[in-house]
Amino acid sequence: MAAIAAKDEQAAPSGRKGGPLPLLALPLGWMLVFYLIPLALLLVHAFWSVDYLTIDRTFTLENIKAVFTVAPYPAVLIRTLLMAAAVTLTDIAIAFPISWWLAKKVTSHRELLLMLVVFPLWSSYLVRAFAWKTILGTNGILNSFLQTTGITSEPISAFLYSKTGMYITFCHVWLPFMILPLYTILDRLPDTLLEASGDLGGNGWKTFLRVILPLSLPGLLAGSVSVFSLTMGDYITPSLIGGSPGTELIGGIVADQFGVANNWPLGAALILPILAIVIGLLLVANRFGALGRDER
Repeated sequence: MAAIAAKDEQAAPSGRKGGPLPLLALPLGWMLVFYLIPLALLLVHAFWSVDYLTIDRTFTLENIKAVFTVAPYPAVLIRTLLMAAAVTLTDIAIAFPISWWLAKKVTSHRELLLMLVVFPLWSSYLVRAFAWKTILGTNGILNSFLQTTGITSEPISAFLYSKTGMYITFCHVWLPFMILPLYTILDRLPDTLLEASGDLGGNGWKTFLRVILPLSLPGLLAGSVSVFSLTMGDYITPSLIGGSPGTELIGGIVADQFGVANNWPLGAALILPILAIVIGLLLVANRFGALGRDER
């Protein structure tokens, strides 16, 4: 036994030789070549300009200034931030009780219920967006229900091609991205902590604020970053469910600049504030251990 232990001790350092870098070389190389370098090349365009549909590579800050001073870009950016924040908060309010019920209350068929949560992700994003377009239309299921029950006497046109319709669609399509990380954290929450809180006189509300919420913060932040960033960059839902004046989000304008307008420098400049906000959220999430194991 001593000889085996000595052999293992001698083999251990050689097994750790080089650390994790050899294992990470391939994925890091993939990220560098196919993501980071193309992203850097794209963002460099923000400091160039367009001259008769050709790129003028003279350094300029005009595109950056235009993002914050030229209409309608500042208003669209603020509208996008408010929409992303509203969707994120709504999904938190919906996902928390669902995740808690799945993690702590369900004792059988939990896998089936989790599959139902993930099931919408198996269908195309376009299919889900078009489904909501059908539901929210003047002749859709929602208006038909409201008229049948006598709540309204005629179809309501405010559901479709409006910020309300976009908000409802966003909340639905991104909800699984909030439920899954929350469920993962809550499922690992020891029941003994909840029992200890009760023994110490904590009611349900105090237990939630002082025990459940702080310990679920990593999952909450991970889901929030996903929902917020996905809403910020989306342009399909605004084009299908929005489409009316005052419903434009920054993702649609970026797509137009790279497509119809063929103004890549301005499109790249519009990406910069979105990227800065997402990076800030990732740093906050990482600070609270939402992106990996907290070593504190």
